[in-house]
Amino acid sequence: MTPPATPARRRFLISALSACVTAGITAPLVACATSTFPFIPDHYTFSQKQVQEAVQRKFPYQRTVSQVFDVALANPVVGLLPDTNRVSVRLDARLASPFLQQPVNGVFTLSSQLEYDAPSRSVVLRAPNVDNVSVDGNAQAYTQQINAAAAVLATQLLTNYPVYTFKPEQLQFAGVNYEPGTITVLTNGIRVQIVEK
Repeated sequence: MTPPATPARRRFLISALSACVTAGITAPLVACATSTFPFIPDHYTFSQKQVQEAVQRKFPYQRTVSQVFDVALANPVVGLLPDTNRVSVRLDARLASPFLQQPVNGVFTLSSQLEYDAPSRSVVLRAPNVDNVSVDGNAQAYTQQINAAAAVLATQLLTNYPVYTFKPEQLQFAGVNYEPGTITVLTNGIRVQIVEK
């Protein structure tokens, strides 16, 4: 005769079986009642397109920097930089200033690392850098000041900006809490490791 299951084990098995039914999994229930759950992913991968859509919501953006430059930013294009494990954002810029005879166009290219922010359950941009600033015409004489303005904007715009937010159910199963671990930038997306909390 099989000894009766302890109350704790019985609750665990009921939770596991309920989760199987809720998830609509058609595998035999015996497979669901094991101590490891093969259908819990060990990672999530979200696409460059998802990051693009998240960043796109921030633009167009306009700001006066140091009371000298009026800067308008638009048309962000997100790139993935697997070699440095960073994300890039290329922006069209339009600058106006009393120092310039007329507004000029340019391009700012920024890059940022990614980190997980637990309170918001989001993968966010951290420590953005200005990688390149290119401006037209006579604005080149003010490249140093424009670079400084771009650095201020990068910090204001992108620091802690969420590019992907996990739903609560993505980080919990059968009463066990999970959390993102290592974040890896790939050529076609961003892979986030999922580990038990």
